[in-house]
Amino acid sequence: MSADTPETTVDYRDTVFLPETDFPMRANLPGREPDWLARWEKIGVYDRLREKSGRAPFVLHDGPPYANGHLHIGHALNKILKDFIVRSQQMMGRDARYVPGWDCHGLPIEWKIEEQYRAKGLNKDDVDTVAFRQECRRFAEGWIDIQREEFKRLGVTGKWERPYLTMDYHAEAVIAEEFMKLLMNGSLYQGSKPVMWSPVEKTALAEAEVEYHDHTSHTIWVRFKIVDAGATLSGWASDTDYTQQQLTQKLMAASVVIWTTTPWTIPQNRAVSFSESIRYGLYEVLEVAEGSTAKVGETLILADKLAEAVGNAAKIVRLARLSSVTALEQVTLAHPYRGIENGNGEWDFDVPMLPGDHVTDDAGTGFVHTAPSHGDDDYQMGLKFGLPMTYNVEPDGTYRTSLPIFGGQAIILPDGKEGPANVSNLRALGPVEKGGTGALLAKGKLKHSYPHSWRSKAPLIFRNTPQWFAAIDVKLNDGMGTYGDTIRARALTSIDTLVQWTPPTGRNRLYSMIEARPDWVLSRQRAWGVPLTCFTKKGAQPTDPDFLLRNPEVNARISAAFEAEGADVWYTEGFKEKVLAGIVNPEDYTQVFDVLDVWFDSGSTHAFVLRDREDGTADGIADLYLEGTDQHRGWFHSSMLQACATKGRAPYRGVLTHGFTLDEKGMKMSKSLGNTVAPADVIKDYGADILRLWVAQSDYTVDLRIGKEILKGTADSYRRLRNTLRFMLGALSGFAEEERVSPAEMPELEAWVLHRLAELDTVVREGYAAYDFQGVFQTLFTFCTVDLSAFWFDIRKDALYCDAPTSLRRRAARTVMDELFQRLTKWLAPMLPFTMEDVWLSRFPGEANSVHLEDFTATPSDWLNPDLAEKWDGIRKARRVVTAALEVQRTAKVIGASLEAAPVVHVEDTALEAALKSVDFADICITSDLSLTTDPAPSEAFRLPEVPGIAVLFEAAEGEKCERCWKILPDVGSHKHACTCARCNSVLG
Repeated sequence: MSADTPETTVDYRDTVFLPETDFPMRANLPGREPDWLARWEKIGVYDRLREKSGRAPFVLHDGPPYANGHLHIGHALNKILKDFIVRSQQMMGRDARYVPGWDCHGLPIEWKIEEQYRAKGLNKDDVDTVAFRQECRRFAEGWIDIQREEFKRLGVTGKWERPYLTMDYHAEAVIAEEFMKLLMNGSLYQGSKPVMWSPVEKTALAEAEVEYHDHTSHTIWVRFKIVDAGATLSGWASDTDYTQQQLTQKLMAASVVIWTTTPWTIPQNRAVSFSESIRYGLYEVLEVAEGSTAKVGETLILADKLAEAVGNAAKIVRLARLSSVTALEQVTLAHPYRGIENGNGEWDFDVPMLPGDHVTDDAGTGFVHTAPSHGDDDYQMGLKFGLPMTYNVEPDGTYRTSLPIFGGQAIILPDGKEGPANVSNLRALGPVEKGGTGALLAKGKLKHSYPHSWRSKAPLIFRNTPQWFAAIDVKLNDGMGTYGDTIRARALTSIDTLVQWTPPTGRNRLYSMIEARPDWVLSRQRAWGVPLTCFTKKGAQPTDPDFLLRNPEVNARISAAFEAEGADVWYTEGFKEKVLAGIVNPEDYTQVFDVLDVWFDSGSTHAFVLRDREDGTADGIADLYLEGTDQHRGWFHSSMLQACATKGRAPYRGVLTHGFTLDEKGMKMSKSLGNTVAPADVIKDYGADILRLWVAQSDYTVDLRIGKEILKGTADSYRRLRNTLRFMLGALSGFAEEERVSPAEMPELEAWVLHRLAELDTVVREGYAAYDFQGVFQTLFTFCTVDLSAFWFDIRKDALYCDAPTSLRRRAARTVMDELFQRLTKWLAPMLPFTMEDVWLSRFPGEANSVHLEDFTATPSDWLNPDLAEKWDGIRKARRVVTAALEVQRTAKVIGASLEAAPVVHVEDTALEAALKSVDFADICITSDLSLTTDPAPSEAFRLPEVPGIAVLFEAAEGEKCERCWKILPDVGSHKHACTCARCNSVLG
């Protein structure tokens, strides 16, 4: 076309290579995700991955959720994190196996069945034990089926058709075998000691089954009258003018005062403890206020540091210190119920004073009322000094009916509320004129943190009861002493030398718990569980060597019976006779019917999952256990103890813990507050990938917040990421291998993208290996939105749309786009499995294809080019100043698009100017033209304070607009094709 030929506007849209893809902009995840789940199951993705040979195994052992109720958001967080790990480890070249499991035995299910019975007016104790257990089994089976589908809907991969269940016959057999190892190695014993007891549920509880809530308790200050002062006055220095004889009289009339928050334990008192490091004094009451139960002239022995506080509690106006008190171990006291009317002599015994390291003067009186049956410190004092144990409290939390005065009264009622026992003791200790003993000096109320059952939410008590224990400090003769000879020693050594902790603080939590914990209470007085498969000799005492029957043949018979018929067989008539026949006389032995703590069940899972399954591990040790932080006192803890007892070491090489889920305000979720977020609701509204993305974006090592606004933000991030992937799919439409350009031939910009991919490859692999999913996602998201969408895509749209298909620049861009696609889809697949499958199949359709059958693509190390990266870092900084300057002009309506500009860029650094001149900087800045100069910039030039040395003067582009690429160039209109630039004219031919 000649210069004097009239121009005609031509529509060149059909000649531009716009992105082409059927990949939808709207995800419709709730509607489409179930189809992908069905597809993965149909093509057998999980099993096909197991067929990949020559891979080192990676086993994440599933901490079993309880088969009871729909999933909550904490379940979702837990299983999604596990899935991130399994999928990423698999794609990094491991054989990542995941066998989901369920905890099936225990009180929650038993409680549900009992509720059903009560609703029908039935009594559980009237039902055959085996029939009751089978109802519990059916209940668990129903919830397992429900929860399995809910977990699968989250996109969690695993051996769902063959999970492990603690109620499977083989599992029950192995749990019994693991228990019988304790029987044989000497760590099992029966003892009578105080344990956490739920009167509502009528069973002992493990620490992991206990939660602490605020509770208001009665507080009482009680006088214990001195009946024998021994030689305690020897060497006393009087603070008054009293003579030694007068002091002796004052002392003989004195009372030692104790303070307690459990009045109901007073009938069980057997001693008063003091500290040899506390200063005590003999105090005389000189003046009292109205309503005080103290008597003017009476004398009290108190810790000096606490005397004033006791006086205030007892409404004593003036309290005089008479003398120091020493040699308290020589003092003998009377029980405060001594001589009480209708006491029948129950408490007419002397109460010794004993030195105890647990006594402090931080609160109270400096003396501790000691009831060995109702507290661990008290029990230890009882063991040390031979104090008698009491058995006054029944399983339902009532006093034994034969106990004088208080018999039959409840400490905790069946509904979890306080019974009359505390108030009855207050009355019995009260004024003599009202039928009491006059021992009560003062009373009050105290709000404090108190143990409750996490199931019934009812307060607990410490109750002495015969239980079965695993001794964690007894030397074991089992030939597994590599890491120690006791359970505790092995556990502490394992924690320090064998386990990797994520985050590292997990080590300190578990170490301190195991370092200080008492023996493990193994027994529960319930029906639904694996029984303690042992027999005791009739007439023998627990301390006798032959008290427990230790016979390998008997153990083998029990195991075989459980393997064939399950643990129910233990409760069938004649079982004892069957397994003991021909070995010992069955009549000489009593069968134990307590069931094992369910934490022993779940702690034993390493044996019947990791050790026994073909998809377990060669050494029966998991690469990783992953649960919430509460499991330092739960599954991590019980698994450690159990394995150290029967395997000699920890059953895991790594432990990862995550926080709890909170609402958007940081409040604990509660149905009563209406702030719960159900996974099913999130999936219905957004899809599982949005829930998974919420996990990926969160720091799981602390408590995580979730709610409507947070999910909206997550969905927005998802949309931005999806648009990046959609653009890639469109730009790669029709890409063929013959287009591929080698890295050596590529323009610098494409070589820079390859460099970034090589950097990311290391970051992603190291991030996944360290379980840093937030770091991996944020790195990839920033790369997609900043490096790609806002930079490389933005620049290369012109080449992709308008260059000839054969042009090196376009071919290089599509080659790099292919490399990007191969990596981004796979790197993101562990976190967003549904979306990445959609993206993958949009490009590589096929009935048996799946991105989840792929590994992360290897990235050549020679793509790394630090010098090029440094150069392009400077180019990008300069570009920022240009684009910011043009944005000012766009805002002022001077231009509508950056292609209308031809700015002048002043660069002070000559090296940077040379770098900018070595590339098409106008193309990089998406302007039609651009001038570079090292001349000083005029004052009106645009500058960015954070990018010194660069200034931009706006100039409008000269020429006409190319109707095909929209650049404004002087040569437009001078070519064959009307209204085109030289480049576009050439492409059109």
